[in-house]
Amino acid sequence: MRVALFATCLVDQFFAQAGVATVRLLRSLGVEVDFPRGQTCCGQPAFNAGHWDEARRMARHTMGVFEGYDYVVLPSGSCGSMLRVHYPELFVGRGADYRRAVSLAERTFELSQFLVRVLGVEKLGDGLTGRRFAYHHGCHALRELGVEEEPELLLQNAGAELVPWEADRECCGFGGVFSVKMPVVSVAMADRKLDTLPRQAEPEALVSTDAGCLLHLAGRMKRRGDALPVRHLAEVLWEARSGAS
Repeated sequence: MRVALFATCLVDQFFAQAGVATVRLLRSLGVEVDFPRGQTCCGQPAFNAGHWDEARRMARHTMGVFEGYDYVVLPSGSCGSMLRVHYPELFVGRGADYRRAVSLAERTFELSQFLVRVLGVEKLGDGLTGRRFAYHHGCHALRELGVEEEPELLLQNAGAELVPWEADRECCGFGGVFSVKMPVVSVAMADRKLDTLPRQAEPEALVSTDAGCLLHLAGRMKRRGDALPVRHLAEVLWEARSGAS
């Protein structure tokens, strides 16, 4: 099995350790992982802004970079949904490009989804025993990829407790271009989500599989004087596997 890591822009620039953790985790499970150096942005910002010709140009490049791999794994629901859901949409009726887009979509998985659905791994170890987290379900992972049970299953089977949170499936307000075009609404959504965070349960961190969500929520928490750490799911799952703390 040959797997390519698609690190994504935000992981590369802001959560590099999440990319490292993804590779370590997969290799510890016997997966051969490559990092194609030709990878660039998947084109999601251009797509969301309505610049579909530019998005197609970037998509064609990405499809070429990841040809020949059995699977493409991303520590991101957002970019994963771009490849899985929107690449085929971009190339409907465009012959060979459409077929390449569908092929890549069928081989693309968010990390936790790949672990559970492809590798059949539901328990990574006991490295999270006695630890408590709040988990945020990013919209793209939840609503476009159907990643719902996988992160919680992997965290809980490693010994972690997930605190009950009424807004864990609510949008954080980021949405990429949305947060730029509608900043007041975006901030209000983030604040609503953070206001409902169950602090009395004393989670040690807020965890998600999307770097964009983590950046947005971390930014709002800093503005509010809140010191709760935000952590990428990949890092926490590697600690589950390795027993690190």
